Amino acid sequence: MKPAIPDSWMTLESPAFKKGEPIPSKYTCEGANVSPPLKWTQVPGGTKTLALIVEDPDAPDPEAPKMVWSHWVLYNIPPDVTELPEGVKRLRGAGEGYNDYKRQRYEGPCPPKGKHRYFFKLYALDNSPGYPELPLRTDLLRLMEGHILGMAELMGTYEKK
Repeated sequence: MKPAIPDSWMTLESPAFKKGEPIPSKYTCEGANVSPPLKWTQVPGGTKTLALIVEDPDAPDPEAPKMVWSHWVLYNIPPDVTELPEGVKRLRGAGEGYNDYKRQRYEGPCPPKGKHRYFFKLYALDNSPGYPELPLRTDLLRLMEGHILGMAELMGTYEKK
């Protein structure tokens, strides 16, 4: 069951790519594989922490998707943080969960076939629960249920050259 997401005026954007446009190869497995810079505004009042999940719902093939593949899982981001610089490694106070590559870091787009969509989802939460050490995307989504004050989303695409 998906958590109910309230309406919010939160915004999420990147100076590296616009909503719905291709993600530059620098941020993929065919480039430096570093995280793109991200900026957000309008975090709802009462936010205690933020969480960011980057996922591909088109895995492994956009013609016949079978799973949602996670590329990055960040949680307990302090609410006064309003951006992540390109290639961020550590963020004060934040935790980093395992992505579906079984790694605790950003892993950029690397679709095996076709053009995939990549969703950068930022959640504003009303609590800072004791997340398990190094949660998976599914664990984090379950723990966030009932605590989401707002959400912003940025979608980019990528197809291997």
